[in-house]
Amino acid sequence: MKAPGRLLLLTLCFLTISAVYILLCCWACLPLCLVTCLDHHLPVVSRPSVVGPLHLSGYSSVPDGKPLIREPCHSCAVVSSSGQMLGSGLGAQIDGAECVLRMNQAPTVGFEADVGQRSTLRVISHTSVPLLLQNYSHYFQQSRDTLYVVWGQGKHMDRTLGGRTYRTLLQLTRMYPGLQVYTFTEHMMAYCDQIFQDETGKNRKQSGSFLSTGWFTMILALELCEEIAVYGMVSDSYCREKSHPSVPYHYFEKGRLDECQMYLLHEKAPRSAHRFITEKAVFSRWAKKRPIVFTHPSWRAE
Repeated sequence: MKAPGRLLLLTLCFLTISAVYILLCCWACLPLCLVTCLDHHLPVVSRPSVVGPLHLSGYSSVPDGKPLIREPCHSCAVVSSSGQMLGSGLGAQIDGAECVLRMNQAPTVGFEADVGQRSTLRVISHTSVPLLLQNYSHYFQQSRDTLYVVWGQGKHMDRTLGGRTYRTLLQLTRMYPGLQVYTFTEHMMAYCDQIFQDETGKNRKQSGSFLSTGWFTMILALELCEEIAVYGMVSDSYCREKSHPSVPYHYFEKGRLDECQMYLLHEKAPRSAHRFITEKAVFSRWAKKRPIVFTHPSWRAE
């Protein structure tokens, strides 16, 4: 066979082998391929599409370090701690979701009509753990079927060295056998930082930004839930509108901080600030391709 013929044959063989390899790769990890190929800016985590329990390796059990394993939720209510929830009358609707995700120490007692009373999961900042301990009998004794997921960085969350917050969580699991407590792994924390950078073009640390509990809750909801209804979260343009009502930053802290004042203050701060408005712009983009709806105030992704 002449040289040009051999070169053509080798080229065809190479292309054939490459095509078969790509097909086998995508078949073996179809969910990951679909997500990453459709939009590399969206988190790799996507709504559950497999039958059976999910193995969520980004969350580590206290004290044994095992990953979070649980059935996916068809419908999830993500309940904001915002003062927007006051007077909403959405408590029954929220409780009607298969899974209800709440944040930090936001209470339900006394606010059931507006925020519901069920709590399937509660995502907690390491700085908010002491606030829950102030009413530990309610959070950890009466609500025994709630799963707690704590996020944080630095020495206080260090499992190996026994950081302060981790020791507190460990003590709680000893006080209340059967209590479900998990922490975000270091890998998952770094992953959340990377998503922020991919979505905004800004390095979280270099830009002086702290991710909010709302950010970590949405990340978890994207892994766990098929459909997500977010309650009490405003759009990224809401606080820049001239005619928005004044509501408290937290629905359980009436008469204290104004929500929009807090959001704008943090957004403008050069260092050590949450980027609430920036995060909501990211959530809006996710809602274009994921089954996410925003309720009270209701708004559409743009």
